[in-house]
Amino acid sequence: MIVCVCNNISERQIRRAVDRGVATMPQLREELGVGTCCGKCHACAKTVLRESLEERSLESQPVFAAAIAA
Repeated sequence: MIVCVCNNISERQIRRAVDRGVATMPQLREELGVGTCCGKCHACAKTVLRESLEERSLESQPVFAAAIAA
């Protein structure tokens, strides 16, 4: 899905940026240019960023810790 129409930035590109260490909206703007034109994508980009960070943190948790938490 295209998140930023002005710069043709997809959800996949945002997720890849998170995999490379991007963790904040300012970093995402610097890395990909998201939200630097009209700004209408800011809320959606922030949601994708947040979800990607949450998924990444869940993936990095040890299996036994996840089982205990459940």
